[in-house]
Amino acid sequence: MQSLFGSMDAAMAQKLLKVGEAFNVPGPFFNYEEIKMGNVNQTYKVNYIRDDGNGMARIKSYLVQKINTYAFRDPLRLMENIENVTEYIHMKEPNEVCLHFHHTQDRKNYVLDKDGFWRLCNYIPSVTFNTCDDLDVVREAGEAFGKFQVLVSDFDAQKLHYTIPDFHNTRKRYETLSRDAKADPMGLVSSVKEELDYLLSVQDEACRLTDLYNEGKLPLRVTHNDTKINNVLFDENTHKPLAVIDLDTVMPGLVGHDFGDAVRFAANFVEEDDQDASKAGVDLNIFWAFTDGFLKKTANTLTENEVETLGLSCFALACELATRFLDDYILGNPYFKIRYPEHNLVRARCQIALAKDMMRKMDAMNAIVRQYAEKYHG
Repeated sequence: MQSLFGSMDAAMAQKLLKVGEAFNVPGPFFNYEEIKMGNVNQTYKVNYIRDDGNGMARIKSYLVQKINTYAFRDPLRLMENIENVTEYIHMKEPNEVCLHFHHTQDRKNYVLDKDGFWRLCNYIPSVTFNTCDDLDVVREAGEAFGKFQVLVSDFDAQKLHYTIPDFHNTRKRYETLSRDAKADPMGLVSSVKEELDYLLSVQDEACRLTDLYNEGKLPLRVTHNDTKINNVLFDENTHKPLAVIDLDTVMPGLVGHDFGDAVRFAANFVEEDDQDASKAGVDLNIFWAFTDGFLKKTANTLTENEVETLGLSCFALACELATRFLDDYILGNPYFKIRYPEHNLVRARCQIALAKDMMRKMDAMNAIVRQYAEKYHG
């Protein structure tokens, strides 16, 4: 007898059906597809059949995610942060496209069962870009993340939970790497001495944002903390930004964390896991376009110290992520999803090469920041 779910994985289809029922999604269930984008959570596009009002069938889609509770140890607070921020943005822009997370009968925006921690949100038809050479799209991405900053600029960051303690505390990231390298649980440290030595040699410069915050010289803000360009949804036809997504790491942070992470992802000549690290480096045209869009929205909300450290933030975030990739490799890859055993080492090498090129081009990056800060301020 043929399965109700055809060629789909019947167990997974049944699981997703049960999750949908918990969130009061009316049937009938049609099918699902796994979305491979992302290194942490498992994401599925789940499709249901609806009546279009004229007796014809149409497809209504939702996104279901299984949260990686190794990466996110406190998913309840994570979902509380998301609820607060998405509702605040929707209150400010009620007619704009935004993320909406569904609730169960008892008003929870999650389902916790024996199989894991699940959530369900609206599916927004769109396109995303892992990499993009179209400077107009890059500029729009800068505006999208800048607009996000402005929308939550008057939200009290202290009301949000730190769902990943010390997520962008670069000093702590370095301390963790040093501790795990000393312990060497998998016997791999001797093979990564060159990478480890470089990261330790630039530790003070990479940690300067953290140090400035601790000295009270940079303000705490609501930040996205994962500003990869593929976390912006674009209109399929116009390529105008629709919404910023993946809010798992929304919490208190520094504006440089968002700017620097966006640049280190979008402006790299290669993808962050390219196996030829010698090709990695910062594309100043991409940097220029993103900076233009970001400061167009934020120039009037940033302090002088924030503007002055935007260029440095890119170097800091590349080094910080390199420490995380290298540490995960040393520990046997428990955090990031990998496709082969050396995947995290390849990622670390690519970030190190990018950081080196950023330092070579820092004067040019700072000049571009100053140009657009002056252009859009006031």
